[in-house]
Amino acid sequence: MEQQPKLLDQVRHKIRLKHYSIRTEDAYSDWVRRFVLYHGRRHPRDLGPVEVEAFLTHLAVQGRVSASTQNQAKSALLFLYREVLQVELPWLENVEQAKASRRLPVVLTLDEVHDLLSRVEGTSGLILKLLYGTGMRIMECLRLRVKDVDFARHEILVREGKGFKDRVTMLPRSLAMPLREHLVRVKHLHVRDLEAGHGDVFLPFALERKYPHANREWAWQYVFPSARFSKDPRSDAVRRHHVDEKPIQRTLRSALRAAGIPKLATPHTLRHSFATHLLEGGYDIRTVQELLGHADVQTTMIYTHVLNRGGRGVASPLDRMRG
Repeated sequence: MEQQPKLLDQVRHKIRLKHYSIRTEDAYSDWVRRFVLYHGRRHPRDLGPVEVEAFLTHLAVQGRVSASTQNQAKSALLFLYREVLQVELPWLENVEQAKASRRLPVVLTLDEVHDLLSRVEGTSGLILKLLYGTGMRIMECLRLRVKDVDFARHEILVREGKGFKDRVTMLPRSLAMPLREHLVRVKHLHVRDLEAGHGDVFLPFALERKYPHANREWAWQYVFPSARFSKDPRSDAVRRHHVDEKPIQRTLRSALRAAGIPKLATPHTLRHSFATHLLEGGYDIRTVQELLGHADVQTTMIYTHVLNRGGRGVASPLDRMRG
């Protein structure tokens, strides 16, 4: 009799069938593991709404996790019951969703962005400039392939962004030459890898089976490849992946300190600044929505609230007083 795969293996298998990211796979698997351990290793089929609510309450009260973290745990459990165990449990839909606080994003001024980006260099500096110049999320930038950059049209095709949607954003003309020079160096690296018997890259979905030699072609290579080889956590293949985001974050923090900018900025702050500065420049909100890849214009509207707080927004009545 064939042995039933372990629960976490079933979770990972179903996530891969649905083409979820490795980050989602790791997060969901970890929440399922913690849920089972919290209830004394009992199988989730033997647990119900009382146990789910107890676990989520424990996260909020004892764990003091944020609302978004608690909601991620709930999503993982919903995936477990609905997709893996194939059990329709209406009660899980009724488990109260934690309300995330609505915070305005941190936004840098034009002068602050200039001071910041003037202090970064190398590959990390080029990536940070692209984040501000295009509005991409950091992982969208790191996952760029050579074929997605169109120098003739000054466009970048962002593939499989949030919600598995493709979109087009601009390639800043001031970054065209630095990016060309960067790709010349990357191509030399790729040629050396091919000569050494490597040079293959991860391809999404079933493309590697459909196009057996595509993973070694220049067009499919990452624009920002890692400096070293690593093992693919899913296939165990040793290949050159894209660069990790941690060095980018460290470069930004160093530049913030050097520029004396007292804001808790991250690489994602450059995306917020991109959107805010476009609206300040007079571009309509629908255009900004498309460039950011937001499904709902209400998400983009958050930047209009930023505009209403100083800068070119509403003037304080105190400033209109005489004397």
